[in-house]
Amino acid sequence: MTNLEKLGLYLSIFVDERFIDGNNLKKNILYHMSQLNQFSFHIRSTMFINNEINLPSKQDIQQTFIDFKDNQIISYVDYFLELNQGQCHIYSYPFLMKYYEDITNNFPGGLYPYVRVVTLYDEQPFEHEFFIRISQSFPFMEKLTVINRHAKNHKQSYKSMNDNQNLSIAKYYHLTDLAIRQVHDDYVEEFLSDTKTFLCNNILLFIDYKSLQRVTHDCTRDDTRINCTKINEIFLLGPKNYSITSLQDYFPFAKIY
Repeated sequence: MTNLEKLGLYLSIFVDERFIDGNNLKKNILYHMSQLNQFSFHIRSTMFINNEINLPSKQDIQQTFIDFKDNQIISYVDYFLELNQGQCHIYSYPFLMKYYEDITNNFPGGLYPYVRVVTLYDEQPFEHEFFIRISQSFPFMEKLTVINRHAKNHKQSYKSMNDNQNLSIAKYYHLTDLAIRQVHDDYVEEFLSDTKTFLCNNILLFIDYKSLQRVTHDCTRDDTRINCTKINEIFLLGPKNYSITSLQDYFPFAKIY
């Protein structure tokens, strides 16, 4: 493809020893495409970190892009001790891709108007401010999956700050598909409480039944009721011992599976 002038590359790859960085892109792509004048990309590389000593930092990765022309290049690195894995995101900005997966607390922010599908994952807690940043960075997001089993650190401070109206509400104006089944109860509350999250109507919700039961106080809690009326389909996962009548009253417009 030596005559190629425009290239868009979206790649998620498992590597053995080193993350994909600017040196890889120059050696394996750019040096072979002399006519290339537009190169947009998002590459997420993942590797095991067992017995690793010299693990690269964000600064190490960013340094490999110092001679890239035109595009602003963003990179960040995460290390997950529970999984014994590390991951590295590198991408050109403005970001032109539809998908942005495995976002962590190290996400640098910015505006991503083309992204429609987002996945959040971390072994560190997501605080409310993080969800505000996500909702603002992805204003046209339609599908969101959250994976985080770790409780928030600042639940009490959030309550007191919210009483003083010092925190905003995370607003999702285009979200239609929400998966919060592999999460701590704190994140179920984050999305179902109307004091923390604004949802539009016609939401498809994937959720663990036991978590839903705890957060909504067996479908009696008032500050989760408004967002639950905005659900039009709900997939309940895990063991169930609910009363279909009380559940249908709490989700009056939803088909329940």
